[in-house]
Amino acid sequence: MARKFLYLIAAIILLILAAGIVYQLFPGWLARTAFVPSTEFEPQAAVAPNAYDDPAMWFARPGMEQNPAAWRPAADGSETPGDASENKAPEPLIPPAQAAETPAAAPFAKGDAAVFFVHPTSYYSRSSWNAPLSDRDSDHRANLFVQGMASAFADAGEIWAPRYRQATLGAFLATDRVTAGKAIDSAYRDVEEAFDAFLAAQPKDRPIILAGHSQGALHLTTLLRTRIAGTPLARRIVAAYIIGWPVSLDTDLAALGLPACQTPDQKGCIVGWASFAEPADPAMVTDAYDGTIGFDGRPRANTRMLCTNPLTGIPDTAAPPEANIGTLKPTAGFKSGSLIAGRIGARCDDTRGFLMIGDAEVAQDYVVAGYVLPGNNYHVYDITLFWANVRADALRRLAAYEGKPSPVPPAAAPADLART
Repeated sequence: MARKFLYLIAAIILLILAAGIVYQLFPGWLARTAFVPSTEFEPQAAVAPNAYDDPAMWFARPGMEQNPAAWRPAADGSETPGDASENKAPEPLIPPAQAAETPAAAPFAKGDAAVFFVHPTSYYSRSSWNAPLSDRDSDHRANLFVQGMASAFADAGEIWAPRYRQATLGAFLATDRVTAGKAIDSAYRDVEEAFDAFLAAQPKDRPIILAGHSQGALHLTTLLRTRIAGTPLARRIVAAYIIGWPVSLDTDLAALGLPACQTPDQKGCIVGWASFAEPADPAMVTDAYDGTIGFDGRPRANTRMLCTNPLTGIPDTAAPPEANIGTLKPTAGFKSGSLIAGRIGARCDDTRGFLMIGDAEVAQDYVVAGYVLPGNNYHVYDITLFWANVRADALRRLAAYEGKPSPVPPAAAPADLART
């Protein structure tokens, strides 16, 4: 009996080792097997006219009692509960970027921008190419994304984060790009309808911040290209935060109608990055994510991605961990978190345009185990690793747009790339 038990343990160990080898050698195949739907694509009917007039069609919008974007991490490093039901009266704004030169660190007035935030993929099912408008699991994850990501922009203005029939995760892994494209296009149509409702609710002169991550950022690029570029609306854009989705400097940027931000207080420009830790293996990233597939679905060649360093607000720069004024360190389940300063640095590499965040051994202390993608890809944490810096960046650019003094100190000066 003991020998049989040992054989069983040995077999289990071999299976685990085999699974690990398959995961390392064939991550793309394994991911496609796990997430790409095997069902036929079903066209999505357009949402009803004025559907987004209904507050239930939003994860966050002004006037909600349980608003996940109202959550704030504590500035002193203590853990802050993340239950959205506890956010009826959010605590005073955290001190401006933990600035020592702010004597009383008193709260300042919330910005008057309107923030349109599109959440990343939270639907992972293989049962359909597009998520239903109400799905318990994906809704739960989307609320957590809004809480951890959109909250970084919420001090600059009111957050509007729509529900939409997002493309499932497998659509970004599928080899059938035609079907995947249909699912992504269907998701975008909902985002566009939500944006129309968002615009209709704003005064004509209110400044607008666009922010999105991953799939949400992709939809914002389409929105910029088809609805904003070359129109008077473009003049109202404080900044577009296209985070976690590749923007090619050579083939994409011109079509978006806004330049890449070149200074930390520039207005009317685009900010974007994608995070990796060392040792990184960008070859393990899917084609759609690493930028080898363009907006039109055609392969790119020798392209370089926009990389704004969130610590400096300037592309293609480096900054040490001391420049990071607050990483949002989540707890298991992402339901709460604490703000920890001075631990994660960042530099834009000079070949592909990825944002490198230093040693993975350090970075893994500020994430939840199991949510780092192959190749030390910290995609899930693109915003939370730099939560306080992103918050300060939005406030700084809004102040520049409105011609007002910045409520936060200047961004960190770029460091010597050779020494970082």
